Amino acid sequence: MSKIKNLNFGAVILDMDGVITKTARVHAKAWKKMFDEFLEKREGENFQPLDIKIDYNQYIDGIPRLDGIRGFLKSRNIDIPEGNPDDEPEKNTVHGLGKRKNKIFRDVIEKDGVRVYEDAVEMIKKWEKENIKLAIISSSRNCKYIMEKTGLEDKFEVRVDGNTLKEENLRGKPEPDMFVKAAEYLNVKLEDTIIIEDAIQGVQAGKKGRFACVVGVARNGKEKSLKEAGADIVVKKLTELLYLDKKTPETLPNALEEIEELFEIKGNRKITIFLDYDGTLTPIISDPDAAELPDDNRKIIAELSNITPVAIISGRDLKDLKSKIEIDTVIYAGSHGFDITGPDGLEMVHESEKEVTPALDEAEKRLKEQLKDIRGVNIERKKFAIAVHYRNVEKKDVQKVKDAVQKEADRQDILKTGSGKKVLELKPNIDWNKGYALDWLTEKLGWDKEKYLRIYLGDDITDEDGFEALRKDEVGILVGTHGEETSASLALRNTKEVTRFLQHLKDRIK
Repeated sequence: MSKIKNLNFGAVILDMDGVITKTARVHAKAWKKMFDEFLEKREGENFQPLDIKIDYNQYIDGIPRLDGIRGFLKSRNIDIPEGNPDDEPEKNTVHGLGKRKNKIFRDVIEKDGVRVYEDAVEMIKKWEKENIKLAIISSSRNCKYIMEKTGLEDKFEVRVDGNTLKEENLRGKPEPDMFVKAAEYLNVKLEDTIIIEDAIQGVQAGKKGRFACVVGVARNGKEKSLKEAGADIVVKKLTELLYLDKKTPETLPNALEEIEELFEIKGNRKITIFLDYDGTLTPIISDPDAAELPDDNRKIIAELSNITPVAIISGRDLKDLKSKIEIDTVIYAGSHGFDITGPDGLEMVHESEKEVTPALDEAEKRLKEQLKDIRGVNIERKKFAIAVHYRNVEKKDVQKVKDAVQKEADRQDILKTGSGKKVLELKPNIDWNKGYALDWLTEKLGWDKEKYLRIYLGDDITDEDGFEALRKDEVGILVGTHGEETSASLALRNTKEVTRFLQHLKDRIK
């Protein structure tokens, strides 16, 4: 049972950038642009650019603007005048650089607007209905400006930001002053308050403040770092807080034995079926190219898709996935949902394609060179990912494969690692996965929860994103086991049981 479910909390204090708004990446890019231009003018062609994964996370992320400038410059042994608040952005002082960064940031916001995380909006509205007191905190002085653009400003009773830091003479993160001040303004006890943060420094601040629970939001794969910083719970989306009571696969009821209960849950709603491919519709085998869809499953899926919506969400490339199934009435979501097509002209290619493709091209070339002498490794290039299969690699060489993949992820900010059954992936370091694809299809095609029951079948770690996207009255079914706890509610032992389950489902729907 997760810590948050055992709490009777009355207040939630949320960080803004990276938790509610998709501005953390904009901040990082603005800092990099400002410092790289400053360093290049100062040090010439041999300057060392700011590294977002190292420099930004260590010296800048979540920290008050001027403190971030001081900390980064100190790490480079650079000494510039402090200046004063009236300095213009062009001036090479601490205050001048701060204004320069802020100008770059605001220019981007004015041009592109502010995007929000829908999972955060959903939870904020839920807490508001439950009369949970809400406060927003940010080290940025732009907090009010950004929240006004989101239309969420009136959801928060209290705001503590960069301006409050100066007015109240508070210490910035990793000290807990901002959170403590927000709790004081809300008139709530620390032991009745939950902190939600995405930055390491913010998690450390929450723990120092001795709050009831500190939740780390790892939208871009920082689970380990946030746990090490002291987060009591780490989630990828805030809506996971609703479903944190995960189970081991062995404790789940078998879906074949729960058909009647499933149809009771369904009521008068239609069913929408989401299916993984490898390990769900076809057994995992050593050669992924040879994983052909069994005839029984092809027939059942074809019949099902004529009477109810069926979507296949797979890590396979879209073209490869379609060639394996070849059913026109099915919706296909390849590359974990980055590339989608379906009947009636349904098409979606994730906007990150232009940025990701060159990075994957580079990574593929280097991986092939680094791993050319390792027997059994299979480097599979996809449109939105590189899958490195090590099922047939000798045990002594597996770590070499893992190290090479991680090295490529560390080399390029736009890429991150993912894992599955005997496979590692390099994929876009973008807030998108099978769960988001499931929600995108749901919204795009109008599968309203009042009219449709979503059922998701999958076997792998990547399918957990799909299970976590489901609501409490929806059904996630884990096929086999992936060795970890799961958010699924039911289980099937193998692909043969999947066939039987789909057959029963088809017969009952008819």
